[in-house]
Amino acid sequence: MSRLILLPALLLLACCSAIAAPVTCKVVAISDGDTLTCLTAERTQIKVRLAEIDTPEKAQPYGQKSKAALSALVFGKQVTLATQAKDRYGRIVARVSAGGQDANREMVRLGAAWVYRQYSKDKSLLAVEAEAQASRRGLWALPQADIVPPWEWRKAGKQLNQQVASSKSVTASSSAYQCGAKRYCKQMTSCAEAKYHLTQCGMAGLDRDGDGKPCENVCN
Repeated sequence: MSRLILLPALLLLACCSAIAAPVTCKVVAISDGDTLTCLTAERTQIKVRLAEIDTPEKAQPYGQKSKAALSALVFGKQVTLATQAKDRYGRIVARVSAGGQDANREMVRLGAAWVYRQYSKDKSLLAVEAEAQASRRGLWALPQADIVPPWEWRKAGKQLNQQVASSKSVTASSSAYQCGAKRYCKQMTSCAEAKYHLTQCGMAGLDRDGDGKPCENVCN
């Protein structure tokens, strides 16, 4: 019984040790300010998401400069990855060091990245960010309206996309109906069609009791 209990524990320890083991590789591509691709000695490509920081999106103010900053720090260089996890996209999440310099920390110091508060465990990064902000370094020199944390930028973009999709859906539904084509509730094939004729065509007769709900037999 003790062996059965010990075996899973040993396997878990081995797994965690493998994840935590430093990896050395050469950076061969920069996707953006916090994502890179590196090549191991075994010619294996690894997609890496820099841990604990978040940089402006490509279309966001300072996005391209953030990418250039990371490129200047690590592109074409041998780096060491201190792996923390693997994200939902299959990328290795790691602290990256090149020539003894912590690239994650340096990106924050340069004002090319925010501390990713939701995931950061290294609280000392907050002081580095505060110093960069006080010095108006990097993105902190942008107009105030352009200084938007990337997680808020992504959230706003997602909400906008949802609004556009909803608007397109309403437009598509409306274009299927035409004022004057129908006049009576018995002609309506759906509640949406009845509401369209009431609100868009001014057919008040569809709402006999004036409760804002047309064709009670359809919109029940």
